[in-house]
Amino acid sequence: MLKQQSHIVAPIPDELRTRALYTVEQLRERGKADKVAIDQLFELIVELTDAGLDFFFLEPLRRLNAGSMMMGMAKVGISSMLKGSKMVVHKVLKKLDDRSLDAILSFIAEIIHEPEPA
Repeated sequence: MLKQQSHIVAPIPDELRTRALYTVEQLRERGKADKVAIDQLFELIVELTDAGLDFFFLEPLRRLNAGSMMMGMAKVGISSMLKGSKMVVHKVLKKLDDRSLDAILSFIAEIIHEPEPA
């Protein structure tokens, strides 16, 4: 669905992509929105969010050769955004049922892509 729309892209490390797809597959097989699934999903979402925040907010500053003071301020701001996001995601996931778990797993699978050949 996303490839039929204009979209933005944030690269993630190969290790995170592999772990994300493995986690999605593992949680789908379990099919239960229990505490274990919610904790694994929470950690995955936090890591994906952190990678995205780094790319969209810190990478432009790195490319501009921003000074350490500017980078430090940006990192503090991003840390605050991530902390706020974690609270919201945790509250949402606590109320997750099996059907909603599957919907979130489908979304994650949809947004993760392998790199195109060079």
